[in-house]
Order: sequence, then structure tokens, then C-alpha cells
Amino acid sequence: MRYARMDQTFGREARNCLNRATEPGMDGAMAALESFYFAFNNGDLDVFGQVWVAHDLIRLKNPLGGILEGIEPITNLYAGIFNGPADVWVEFHDIVAYDAGDAVVFSGRERGEFAKAGLTVPLDIRTTRVLHHVDGRWGQIHHHGSITDADLLTTYRNAVNN
Repeated sequence: MRYARMDQTFGREARNCLNRATEPGMDGAMAALESFYFAFNNGDLDVFGQVWVAHDLIRLKNPLGGILEGIEPITNLYAGIFNGPADVWVEFHDIVAYDAGDAVVFSGRERGEFAKAGLTVPLDIRTTRVLHHVDGRWGQIHHHGSITDADLLTTYRNAVNN
């Protein structure tokens, strides 16, 4: 396994790089990762669905969505975010990549903002994403995000639920 600290950040300027997510190795994995942040920050559910591997055992764990398994529940959660009343953006930074050949773990932090009904909450999320090269392309199979600051988590939960 190879380990590397990445200099890149992926946020609102991220591009849809799905056409390069078929490349083997780290270049293809990075293209899929960047495409996720493009999809999230642009509310693009089509690209979002193509970033994930369509399998019943893919998983998402986040501070508000809980633990979800399968592409349909994960896509439904994000559809609610993309089409809901809040404006949310995030930027993935402080990234370390753990390259195992046909799987890459990206571990880092997301910073951003959640805004709804005149209230803006800064976001600081510890994030891990696992991508797998399967069926000729890179796709996400696991995401774990957590807010480690208890006060920020409470503020965020209250803002989302109001």
C-alpha cells in the first residue's frame, strides 16, 4: 500500500471528471473524487449517482443521515439536500490517500457552510471516502463523515431541523 498527502482541495470549483474516472490508478480515483465534489456543490444528482458504485452494500455514515446502505437510500438523502431549502457547500482538504491498487481511501476534512432561513452554520467535518476500481471505472463504496465538535454538531442539527 502507498500513502501520500495530497496538495489538492475539492470544493465549489471542482469539475465533472467522470470521463477520466475510467483511468486505472490514482488519476482515475482522483477524477471520481473530484466528480463527487462537483456533484455535491452543484446539486447534480446525475453525476452524483455515477460517482457511487451501484451495489446494495455501499455505505454512507454522516452526522444527520445516520447509516445508509445501497445506492437508492443514499441518492434519496442527497436528493433531499440538493432540492431542499438549504444552501450547502463543502471543500475537501487536508487529504491523505491510502492507495491499495484497486481501492483508495481518502481521509481528510471538509469545511464549508450550511445556510437556511437566514442562519449560516460553518461546517468542519472529518471525512473518509473509499473508492474502488470495479467494472472498468472508479466508484465510491463508502463515506464516513463526522463532526467532532459537540457544540457545532448541536448547532448544525438545530439549523437543519428548523
